[in-house]
Amino acid sequence: MKTGIIQQANTNDIQNNRILLKQKIEDLARQGAELIVLQELHDSLYFCQTENTGNFDLAVSIPGESTSFYSKIAKDNHTVLVTSLFEKRAAGLYHNTAVVFENDGSIAGKYRKMHIPDDPAYYEKFYFTPGDIGFNPIDTSIGKLGVLVCWDQWYPEAARLMALKGAEILIYPTAIGWESSDKEDEKQRQRQAWMISQRGHAIANGLPVISVNRVGLEKDPSGMTNGIQFWGSSFIAGPQGELLFEAPCDNECIALIDIDMQRSEQVRRWWPFLRDRRIDKYSDLTKRFID
Repeated sequence: MKTGIIQQANTNDIQNNRILLKQKIEDLARQGAELIVLQELHDSLYFCQTENTGNFDLAVSIPGESTSFYSKIAKDNHTVLVTSLFEKRAAGLYHNTAVVFENDGSIAGKYRKMHIPDDPAYYEKFYFTPGDIGFNPIDTSIGKLGVLVCWDQWYPEAARLMALKGAEILIYPTAIGWESSDKEDEKQRQRQAWMISQRGHAIANGLPVISVNRVGLEKDPSGMTNGIQFWGSSFIAGPQGELLFEAPCDNECIALIDIDMQRSEQVRRWWPFLRDRRIDKYSDLTKRFID
């Protein structure tokens, strides 16, 4: 499957961000992309660095003007498109939502981010209600897409549930970076842990993984910190965790990678992890902690 990824540095000009994304999607489509994946909350800056009620004005209805914009792009370029939007579901009720468009422009499905962080400069619990539609792959013309979002990528349970429900690939729109006060060795430990964790999901489930991150410095509007340096490094891994592509950590990047979607079947024959699971012994996994 010819897969396009777009790693972009954003500004506070939403319309310009969209125009740039549209141009890059068209470029990838001309190269034959069947699937294109965008980064988390790609229309705007990463607004969760501060708790500001005014930022709720950035949220959009689904369906609505934003989905119409990306629907037309998917249809015009005959590509399946994975987007990431700030959803206004109702007054005072908001989600971090991935919307997948079929190559005819229709909405194939959506996923609401389930795991919501609340860390310095990542105040997402202020903005997002945890998802309530579960871990369900989205059926498309190119296969079943296991779409998750950013903080979900640290949880093997999420990846496993997508795999058990028939996902043929795991996809993570992402926004993650460094805090400027971290030392260089700590920065590299964080970035490597992020990649290793997701490559582990690929191995454990015998599935390819696509992770698309933001890049560039986004300043803290409050001035309390030096902002977030998003570390890019978008990548695609095969079902044995092998790296098929890795983007730079400090520059924008668009790339087209051909993923062998038949390889998972062979890998799962060699490594039958799903066969050997002791499902009769896992009930304690539903507990917060075991004393």
